[in-house]
Amino acid sequence: MRIATTPSLKALAAALVLSTSAAPLPLLARDEASEAATAKAPAATPQQLVRQVDIPYEMFKLDNGLTTIVHTDRKAPIVGVTLYYEVGSKNEPRGKTGFAHLYEHLFFGGSANVPNFDIPLEAAGSTPTNGSTWYDRTNYVETVPTAALDLALFMESDRMGHLLPAVTQEKLDQQRGVVQNEKRQGDNQPYGLSDYVVSDNLYPVGHPYRHATIGSMADLDAATLSDVRKWFTDHYGPNNVVMVLSGDIDAATARPKVQKWFGSIPRGPEVKPVAAGPVTLDRDISRDMTDQVPVMRLTRSWSGPGLNDADAPALQIGMHILGGLASSRLDNALVRGAQLAVGVTAAAQVFEEASQLEMAMMVKPGVERAKAEAAFDAVLAKYLKEGPSEDEVRRAVVSTLSSQIGALERVGGFGGKGATLAEGEAYSSDPAKYKHDLEAMAALTPEKIRSVMTKWLSRPVFKLAVIPGERTEDGATMGGWGDEATSPSPQPDPHATPPALAPAPERTAPPVGTIGDLAFPAIEHATLSNGIPVTLARRTAVPKVQLTMDFDAGYAADALDTPGTQRLMLDMLDEGTDTLDATGIAEAQERLGAKVSSYAGVDTSSVTLTALTANLAPSLSLMADVVLHPAFADAEVSRLRESSLAQLQAALTSPNSLSRRTLDAALFGDHPYAQPSDGLGNAQSLAALTPADMKAAHAKWLRPDLARITVVGDVTMAQLKPLLEGAFGQWKAPSTPKPVKRLDAAIPAPAARIILVDRPNSPQSVIMAGRVLALDGTAKGTEPLELANDVLGGGFLSRLNADIREDKGWSYGVYSGVTQNKGPRELIVRAPVQSDKTGAAIAALIADMAALPAEKPVSAEELQRVTEGAIRGLPNQFETNASVEGALRKNQTLGRPDTYYETLASTYRATDAAAIGKAASEYLQPAGVTWVIVGDRSVVEPQLAELGLPVEVMPAPVTPGGEGED
Repeated sequence: MRIATTPSLKALAAALVLSTSAAPLPLLARDEASEAATAKAPAATPQQLVRQVDIPYEMFKLDNGLTTIVHTDRKAPIVGVTLYYEVGSKNEPRGKTGFAHLYEHLFFGGSANVPNFDIPLEAAGSTPTNGSTWYDRTNYVETVPTAALDLALFMESDRMGHLLPAVTQEKLDQQRGVVQNEKRQGDNQPYGLSDYVVSDNLYPVGHPYRHATIGSMADLDAATLSDVRKWFTDHYGPNNVVMVLSGDIDAATARPKVQKWFGSIPRGPEVKPVAAGPVTLDRDISRDMTDQVPVMRLTRSWSGPGLNDADAPALQIGMHILGGLASSRLDNALVRGAQLAVGVTAAAQVFEEASQLEMAMMVKPGVERAKAEAAFDAVLAKYLKEGPSEDEVRRAVVSTLSSQIGALERVGGFGGKGATLAEGEAYSSDPAKYKHDLEAMAALTPEKIRSVMTKWLSRPVFKLAVIPGERTEDGATMGGWGDEATSPSPQPDPHATPPALAPAPERTAPPVGTIGDLAFPAIEHATLSNGIPVTLARRTAVPKVQLTMDFDAGYAADALDTPGTQRLMLDMLDEGTDTLDATGIAEAQERLGAKVSSYAGVDTSSVTLTALTANLAPSLSLMADVVLHPAFADAEVSRLRESSLAQLQAALTSPNSLSRRTLDAALFGDHPYAQPSDGLGNAQSLAALTPADMKAAHAKWLRPDLARITVVGDVTMAQLKPLLEGAFGQWKAPSTPKPVKRLDAAIPAPAARIILVDRPNSPQSVIMAGRVLALDGTAKGTEPLELANDVLGGGFLSRLNADIREDKGWSYGVYSGVTQNKGPRELIVRAPVQSDKTGAAIAALIADMAALPAEKPVSAEELQRVTEGAIRGLPNQFETNASVEGALRKNQTLGRPDTYYETLASTYRATDAAAIGKAASEYLQPAGVTWVIVGDRSVVEPQLAELGLPVEVMPAPVTPGGEGED
């Protein structure tokens, strides 16, 4: 991934911040006795939940200053290795913006005794192996089998102490190109430039949080090898690092290992502190900008206190109440109430020394801007005057605690227990900082939140309106220090040769010990009295349960109805039942720390419940009400239909969504899989949907004889089955025959061609290519094909990514995959590339695909990585309840046995390079592939002539009604 983390509001806005609901079912009489029994179960209090959030640890420090924290969790034979270097983009001087992140990319390019960082770890079963950069830190994570821990520590210590001899001008130039394409990829999205504008207006020139972590193109262009060396020696000493080892390890075992591998690395300079506190504007500031966006977005932004400030917990909960909860003040007033918005959000992004407080409103098409602005600001004014209610505080705190408990499932990665402990020590000199914050949240009162929110949000505000229209600003010039135009500085020669380095000491990598095969959880089966099958895998690592009810429908079912029906019907489920309105449903979930959600995949329509074990009974009762008794009220259907139309407009302005919609329509013709994978249908079909259509689809597709239930978590079958029986056992199937999707329908013959979708002013082209395979999801023995795809484009070390990203630097990442649906499977290749390399990138992709295996057979290293490396990594893949549940559900969809994952190791070991090559020859060749390009025609089309493929050009779809009216 190698990412600079992007603010959540940006991502939410791009998706229109629209929540989904659960899937509706045919109405039936309630079993009032069972409902009452489950509803009487008391909900856990915030204080009880806080006691369940605990990460015990031990800590020691080496003489060179390296701080190590150890947390023991024996649930699986894996260890999360998490390193936080206490340096981020806030430490960058003028002229060097983006350098911390660029350096993070270089950190993966190998060190004096490790030619490539990813290959040995992936071969040992590490997942993930990654890093990220943000304002305050740069972190590196890998989760490895216990037997590979010494290898991971050796490699981390070698790059901490002996990186520079391996950093060459060639590697710097390659990663410079990758990072610049990462910037282009972010800038290319709807609303992709607004974060730059917000930071530029919240902070003065030179403030450490003003410039973007991704930096400016000019500064990235100017980075030199001398810069790399200085950044390393100034910031990457062991005394500026917090390392956490979490999982199948204890402090007594860890200490000698850490001393062995890291003890000889000398201390470095102390990272100099920077002043990066909040800034109060001297007046309100307003700014408009036009962009290729689906709807007008209004934001209000302030800088606030850092995470160690006593006000931080109250701000986080206060902003959650304002616009984070499903029943938030903004949601109730502007989306469900006055219906002036199609999405709202508010959040406090809290950094070490400051925070960004932001609220956003996606204005409903056709709403007068002045009216929207007035209503938006009025919600905040009323909230600051009145403060929240006791119930709002409790709901916000419980939902936050529930999320934190869920995070305890992972020992490593970016959001697991290792990162939680590391952040506490790095930012607050206290690994248990998370615990103190949660205790403070549980003790909050409405008056405390009102007081803190008023203190910080009554100050002058920066107001930004992003208005649909032509993009007139260039992201390539944004993200830097801010005074380049008035105070240009001389740029150094980026290819100047620095002095030679002394050779590093020779060190030898330790061998990987014996790694056992996957121990998949035991699986139990039961059947409800009405025939619904139930599958349970009990796991007790965290006191939570994940439960999904799947129906044999999905967005492919829209081929028998009106396009967009399935998704809208599912979205309507939590918009009201016979006894609760949408706000009541949202509030009930928040009180319980539960979440009921629904979505349509290609083959299944699904309703998922995540719940605290302590609150499972009332949570399941709520889910049953949502599933069995949706109201489909006229007003709510009308509102959700308008929101869906706005989501469709967002999809048509997103290059990623637009490329996939175009490709599937071209590949599948009249087959059910030609339905857009976002489930939104088209504008005409969505506009025509009525409450009667929703009720009919609910009765037709969501019925017990099309249902199955899968459960993973801290519950026994003896506890679970009576609850499910009470909730769903009395539900009877209708007398009408079950509907049948025609997954055997004819598909157009493969055609090698290019479809160019003209999207002017695009700094990147999104290439999406594919072909329908003569294979469906129920075919057996397809593991060689899946391994062949892993070699071709299935991961970071795949051939496509290595060529286009790592060797050429034309992309932030290239991917290929083979879909695993019930009907015809599809080969997909996705490659966002810089616009001026579009034609060359397609030529390279075609050549790479054709070379496997004819010109370039599967190598011994590739075979080991995709077979034995994958086997070693299997325990990492099933660390969470959601991942186990997903595997069980996939087995059910594809007709695989319960033992599939337990026998996968032997299947992989029995697959040789010849079998993988044969699968690649049959299924992964470029012949007959359709190439969709979403990009700027004026730049791209001249590049396509030499490819020898027919080219069809079409304009990007027009999205009328996206602009608000002045």
